[in-house]
Amino acid sequence: MVDQPLNLLEYEQLARECLSPMVFDYYRSGAEDEVTLQDNRAAFSRIKLRPRMLVDVSSIDLTTEVLGQPLQLPLLIAPMAFQCLAHPDGEIATARAAASAGVGLVLSTLATKSLEEVAAVGSNYSQWFQLYIHKDRGLTRALVERAHKVGFQALCLTVDTPVLGRREADMRHGFTLPPNLHLANLRTNIPYEQGQSGLFTYFAQQLDSALTWQDLEWLQSLSPLPLVLKGILRGDDAVRAVESGAKGIIVSNHGGRQLDGAISSLEALAEIVAAVAGQAEVLLDGGIRRGTDIIKAIALGAKAVLVGRPILWGLAVAGQPGVAHVISLLQAELNVAMALSGLAKLQDIHPSLVHPCCSTVK
Repeated sequence: MVDQPLNLLEYEQLARECLSPMVFDYYRSGAEDEVTLQDNRAAFSRIKLRPRMLVDVSSIDLTTEVLGQPLQLPLLIAPMAFQCLAHPDGEIATARAAASAGVGLVLSTLATKSLEEVAAVGSNYSQWFQLYIHKDRGLTRALVERAHKVGFQALCLTVDTPVLGRREADMRHGFTLPPNLHLANLRTNIPYEQGQSGLFTYFAQQLDSALTWQDLEWLQSLSPLPLVLKGILRGDDAVRAVESGAKGIIVSNHGGRQLDGAISSLEALAEIVAAVAGQAEVLLDGGIRRGTDIIKAIALGAKAVLVGRPILWGLAVAGQPGVAHVISLLQAELNVAMALSGLAKLQDIHPSLVHPCCSTVK
């Protein structure tokens, strides 16, 4: 790669040049006026850091564990559908880059490479399977059983999509998959309707909008995989999640793609960490673009973070090497930010690192 991007924001600009308008808008856009999409990023700029001085930072340790699974840095790749739209190798390229870097991967139900293909990349790193519960409970059961059989280490249930948010860019383009791509894990495909989002139609036809807390017991009966709930934005819901058996909670608003006007993920984090009170591990998804963002999230109580769109930009620009470079940029930034904050290891990150005036991200 000549003239490599220096940061994740530059990757987005390059990806725009590599992708069709329909695909770029599908990846980039949020719901309706994109207020929540923009606020996910803006929330980080409102947080200020209070670095410590005269600390030995000659050696920085970024390693951690999530659900007992080791990570070389506190990072997982968020579940993202249709990655073969960005590059022919799709989820396989992303999985290889994640394995090489020692970060986690959460594979989407709506992947364009199968569970079995992604699992074959290797089991020496953390692989979770993201689940949408379909009206066809037999199909849902089969997905969970397949994930367990091939070695996925956790089940990540997305809970913020009883219906799909109004994504106007997708409606404008009539978003669907091209004929050469399909949903590798499912029996159906994304429909095409002129002037409508095929994904919106798919969710309305196939996914179970009647899902409630009572269904979690059934879901957990299907396999011994630990359950992580993705899409929690309230402390009381976090308490229900723990009471229902969840071992992890991902604070997320679906990248601003569901309810526009919802609270940013970072603004919701402190309340959820307090509500959980150490009974489950809490992760943050949404708006991470810099190494300092990761420090801020951990200072507010997250064990690790998930990164989504920047991974797709790296994939679109250069396939597996592009994804690897995006991860390495975050790692390099995190190293520098740790050193400049007077932090030798992740366990040194403390709430006092965040200025009291913005510890609740007002």
